[in-house]
Amino acid sequence: MADDPVSIRAKMREQRARLTPAERIAAASGVVSSLEQLPEFLVDRRVAGYWAVGGELPLHAAVARLNARGQQYCLPVVGADRRLGFVPLKRGAQLQPNRYGIPEPEHAGADLLSPQDIDLVLVPLTAFDRCGRRLGMGGGYYDRSFDFLRAAARPAQPLLVGIGYAFQEVATLPAQDWDVALDFIATDKELIDCTPPESRP
Repeated sequence: MADDPVSIRAKMREQRARLTPAERIAAASGVVSSLEQLPEFLVDRRVAGYWAVGGELPLHAAVARLNARGQQYCLPVVGADRRLGFVPLKRGAQLQPNRYGIPEPEHAGADLLSPQDIDLVLVPLTAFDRCGRRLGMGGGYYDRSFDFLRAAARPAQPLLVGIGYAFQEVATLPAQDWDVALDFIATDKELIDCTPPESRP
């Protein structure tokens, strides 16, 4: 596959769109199995995720496990500075579409958490490689919001875990100066450790 991000996005989005409801449900279950190999997913207090749109891998099965354990699940809110804040998703919360049509929880200012307040982030992606490089939708919101991690010894807080279908893997993605690497990638087939070898137990 060519290294052109536009071509990669188009191909992956087309492939996601062809999935049947049964395939999406199976993938949602598979990603839970991958995530539960990660100790942080089982114990971290504040876990941020996303509302799946455009064929993204749905997280409802993962959220059900988090809720059952009493962990706090948060959704991203796009700020005026093109950075993300996060709001705990409470039972019965009202959701309103943002300017991209993605549902966000209605919230008071006091409810808004910064990226540094989160323990674990489940990051949507369009494509990935095994070095932890991720191709998103091109807005740069996650890279901008978590840019403080570029100077940190990884893994750090929050832990960044990409979520995607196994077919979204590519051999390599071009590295950009502003990229913030993923620590792990959880697919419907496996959990991939992208952390530097020297940081592993």
